[in-house]
Amino acid sequence: MAETISRAEVKRHNKEEDAWIVINDCVYDVTKFAMLHPGGEKLLLQYAGEDATEDFYGLHKQSVLDKFGPRLLKGKLPATEAPVETNEADGVSAWGKISKVPYAEMPYWRGWKSPYYNESHVRFRKYVREFYDKEVREIAVNGETTHEAPSLELMQTISKAGLMHTQLGPGEHLNLLPMPAGLKPEEFDYFHSMILHEEGARVMAPGFFDGIYAGFTISVPALLHFGTEKMKKTVLPEILAGRQRSCLAITEAFAGSDVANLRTTATKSADGSHYIVNGTKKWITNGTFADYAVTAVRTGGAGAGGVSMLFIPLKSEGVNAKIIKAAYSHSAGTSYLTFENVKVPVENLMGKENQGFALVMANFNMERLHLVQGVVACMRYVTEECFKWATQRKVFGKPLMQQPVIRKKLGCMIADVESCSAWLELVTYQVQNMSFEEQNRQLGGTIGLLKYQATTAAQNVARDAVEIFGGRGLTQTGMGRVISCFHRTIIGPHIFGGAADVVLDLGVRQAVKAFAPDLDSPESKL
Repeated sequence: MAETISRAEVKRHNKEEDAWIVINDCVYDVTKFAMLHPGGEKLLLQYAGEDATEDFYGLHKQSVLDKFGPRLLKGKLPATEAPVETNEADGVSAWGKISKVPYAEMPYWRGWKSPYYNESHVRFRKYVREFYDKEVREIAVNGETTHEAPSLELMQTISKAGLMHTQLGPGEHLNLLPMPAGLKPEEFDYFHSMILHEEGARVMAPGFFDGIYAGFTISVPALLHFGTEKMKKTVLPEILAGRQRSCLAITEAFAGSDVANLRTTATKSADGSHYIVNGTKKWITNGTFADYAVTAVRTGGAGAGGVSMLFIPLKSEGVNAKIIKAAYSHSAGTSYLTFENVKVPVENLMGKENQGFALVMANFNMERLHLVQGVVACMRYVTEECFKWATQRKVFGKPLMQQPVIRKKLGCMIADVESCSAWLELVTYQVQNMSFEEQNRQLGGTIGLLKYQATTAAQNVARDAVEIFGGRGLTQTGMGRVISCFHRTIIGPHIFGGAADVVLDLGVRQAVKAFAPDLDSPESKL
């Protein structure tokens, strides 16, 4: 039981050498802590002997109190209760907790009924959130600022926790490594996979997490589906274990989303033993530090029929990777790759020669769906931050939440989050219950439209969040870090995996193709 301390007693401890303060009716001894205070010793000690609650929440998030409060707690004022425990994941005391802030979690985690989830999903989310909070969050947030790439040691830690191979969703690959949270490979579904992508996104270190997962999740599926048996036996285990890394190299400065017109060429050597690769690839995530690239090349004439896929070791002679400084952290390893007479064994062909276009397109659905999962999770986390800030921040003598304009902004944010979340769950359910062929035939356009809707709504949420946080929403550290990061980087998913106009057009063209095939314009095909 905490000691009961009267306000009169607190007032007696009002000197630099003996300073107590009150926050939320709890009494803290800050005498020694004052010299460590980031804002300066004098700023803190001016409240010695006083109640600092209002000013504290004007300058700090609750997570600061969660982190330092327990070691400074002296007691509490009479007839009061200890502060309500926060579920803020930034707080050390809140590892793995589910937030109680309204709309901060998916509806099922708020007590709503759902046909999509069961006990295993609850157990898995808690496991993933706790692991990221304990083992990855601090490293990721620092790496996002320092632009340091994720280390292989961290990759191996994540792999041992069962959170590398599970990123790829259900499949035979789940039998290759131990499963996390007591799950069995056969019970792991696309909703478990969605939870994993959501929890990674809510750390809000997008560049660093792309450094861990982006190249992995869009290149390894091609290796699983189209790689040779030798690749699967020698290289795949190394990548899944986090000892080596791979990326996907499709996009070019010349072609962009127009994959059928890429210019990187692969010509067979005179003896037929190698492909000689020449060309460039741009905006290749993880390319600066990856060991291998699943690479789209031209092996035939113009158009989709001349595209093949090669598995190229990036340490080969003639390969050069140059960092591209993108809007988010350089820890993603975004790169400009050049290939100058690179010799690639013919055994590194994935699938059949001149039939690689289908391989490229088959990868897009899951890439786009993973993007949406991360975006919606970030929208929800930002909405949570804004909701908490609006209840604790006072302006003109009253909390922000009492301002009608703030409630309107929050209402719009919540509506965007909940509507996108509901559509995402519905589409994920279709993925769960369709064959790979059905997904490619029926869901490509829908996922493209969902990606457009989510990334457009996210930009609205980002703008309103900055307006709610004010100047703090533009600072890359401190209270506004999450808001600033989201606002600065959310335009990326609007472009990644196919620009907004491209996926909108795809959605409509697929609908036209099913309804009125004679109106489907050949010249507009991807």
